[in-house]
Amino acid sequence: MKIALIGATGNVGQRIVAEALRRGHQVTAIARDVSKVEAQEGVTASQGDVADPAGTADRLRGHDVAILSVRFQGLDFEKVLEAVKASGVPRLLVVGGAASLEVAPGLALLDTPDFPDFIKPEATPARAALDRLRREPAIDWTFLSPSVFFGPGDRTGTFRLGADALLSDSEGKSHISYEDYAIALLDEVEQPKHRRVRFTVGY
Repeated sequence: MKIALIGATGNVGQRIVAEALRRGHQVTAIARDVSKVEAQEGVTASQGDVADPAGTADRLRGHDVAILSVRFQGLDFEKVLEAVKASGVPRLLVVGGAASLEVAPGLALLDTPDFPDFIKPEATPARAALDRLRREPAIDWTFLSPSVFFGPGDRTGTFRLGADALLSDSEGKSHISYEDYAIALLDEVEQPKHRRVRFTVGY
């Protein structure tokens, strides 16, 4: 498949590129600084900024799927949706956050008393983006939330999928590696099972 990845140089973006190449896909790596895109077979670097919807639409056009892997703080999500619609790309997958996941029915992690204030500037717009997607009639989207602890680790291929509830392991820890997250995301790219919904991945 031809995959357009917005935010290809970030921690998650790099793992998505690696997983896509492992599976034989072609990746257009869209980044503000393409000097950070590793030169390798199967990857085309494309300089761009999601703040420019017309330019982003040009870069997305002709791909089978677009993946958004950027910070939500300071992001104009409406411009992203505008670009996706204008490009005609059939699907949008969004690397989401964990804070909008439910820790009890109807209670998001973000709304719990002990949720750290310093994370809210990123978590709040991430939830708003998900809410916006749920009202979006024209885009075939998927929003994949990681678990709470999300960082570099092993590519095990062994994990669980969930819907809107936070996943935790037998010891009560909610975690997933970037590498296994990328597997779950590429599985969804190849065999869509979560159209127009959010799902989550964890151990």
